[in-house]
Amino acid sequence: MSDIFGKISQIAEQFSIAGTCIEASIVKSGHINSTYKAVFRQQTGAQRAYLIQKINSRVFPDPDRLMHNIALVTAHLREKILREGGDANRETLTFLQAQDGKYYFRDENGENWRICYFIDDTYSCDYVKNSKIFLNSGASFGIFQRRLADLPGSALYETIPDFHDTEKRFAALQAAIDENRAGRIDTCRNEITFALARQQDCGVLVSMIRQRKLPLRVTHNDTKLNNILFDNKTNQGICIVDLDTVMPGLALYDFGDSIRFGANTAAEDEPDITKVSLNIDLYQAYTEGYLSTAGQSLTETEAALLPFSSKLMTYECGIRFLTDYLNGDAYFKTAYAEHNLVRCRAQLALVADMERKLDIMQKINEKAFIACKGER
Repeated sequence: MSDIFGKISQIAEQFSIAGTCIEASIVKSGHINSTYKAVFRQQTGAQRAYLIQKINSRVFPDPDRLMHNIALVTAHLREKILREGGDANRETLTFLQAQDGKYYFRDENGENWRICYFIDDTYSCDYVKNSKIFLNSGASFGIFQRRLADLPGSALYETIPDFHDTEKRFAALQAAIDENRAGRIDTCRNEITFALARQQDCGVLVSMIRQRKLPLRVTHNDTKLNNILFDNKTNQGICIVDLDTVMPGLALYDFGDSIRFGANTAAEDEPDITKVSLNIDLYQAYTEGYLSTAGQSLTETEAALLPFSSKLMTYECGIRFLTDYLNGDAYFKTAYAEHNLVRCRAQLALVADMERKLDIMQKINEKAFIACKGER
């Protein structure tokens, strides 16, 4: 622990944080960066908490581009929050500048560190406890999207190239099938058949981007429930966190991935696919929450494609698991030999159920979009 105190104090000095570190602990949530919560006591006796992160350089090798995106987005959000009469210190993250003016510091070992203020009196959820929580999360990500609607996607760097390019994800699957690197092709014939039969879905959104029928927006790209901070008193979502994947994309990607993660009746790696289905009540709750806040900033084309995007993001995730399984589990961490195949089966089962319920999803979507426009 003394080593942690020493390192944190060293990093804090580079960001001109006054006072003495009196508390330091590891934050276990998150799988990419190493995160610590540190409390500093100033000479006046006042205390302030910070989040100190060591950026994963393997995943994010260019900290200048990464922090350019985050600084631009948080500054834009802060301006909008203040204009709306909100509390910018609680409703968006605030990153500190190091002594050289950058939003990160590189230590003697080549590791990159950053610091933001810790937001007190909040909590996060790792799973959807009820429809109210999911409605609030939809509203929170909708507010995030609405506030960023006038920030051009072209102003941001693409920190993870082709992240949601489903055509390229499909091409990677085909290559994995052809190579059969891990010799597993005979164990997943049914999954391969299912995936290949839906190739035409892969080009729908990317072709619309090329034809300029869908606007590139600033998007979060990791809209899991635990990336929202909820207020302890009001239980309302107040701040979107984990901004590392903020970059140009489609609002549809964020919406679809939220549904994939949150409206599934089973875990992402549930081995019994009979337990996997789309909870239509949760889908309705999230859709109503999201469109109540983001609907005014979306085009009619975007709004109409929200149900399809839920299916597409689930399909994309499924073929990524399948690709990695065929390649010998080179990307995703696994707990056992068939883990990626189990994950793939669960995602594809959810795709199949979404296809059965697509008409219901569309009706929910249409009603919620009309309501957000104030029409009858």
